Amino acid sequence: MVQYRSGRLSEEFKKEISDVIKNHVKDPRVGFVSVVFVDVSGDLRHAKVFVSVLGSEATVKDTMAALKSASGFIRREIAHRIQLRYTPEITFVYDDSIAHGAKISKILADVIPEEEKDEQ
Repeated sequence: MVQYRSGRLSEEFKKEISDVIKNHVKDPRVGFVSVVFVDVSGDLRHAKVFVSVLGSEATVKDTMAALKSASGFIRREIAHRIQLRYTPEITFVYDDSIAHGAKISKILADVIPEEEKDEQ
């Protein structure tokens, strides 16, 4: 039962944090950010927010610093939107799985046309 509630809250946090970052965080360092996953602890005191950032490494560093500085604001906004006894402490973690997947897709796209040319 607790896992089911935690999963539902995780999805709700993901939706609300995405909205807050997109529409309410005014920091210019926050670029194109996608919330990939939110891991909420069992006692609902901590939430790890896995984000993917589009851009160079400098952009990623700036965006992560901006999200870290805005985490208190984001937590307050979430507290207004989701009624819980305790609003979790939010920690942002960079997730490079989307960038890694794009890199693999590019490698495969480069290899496949070469094989098609060899067959003809």
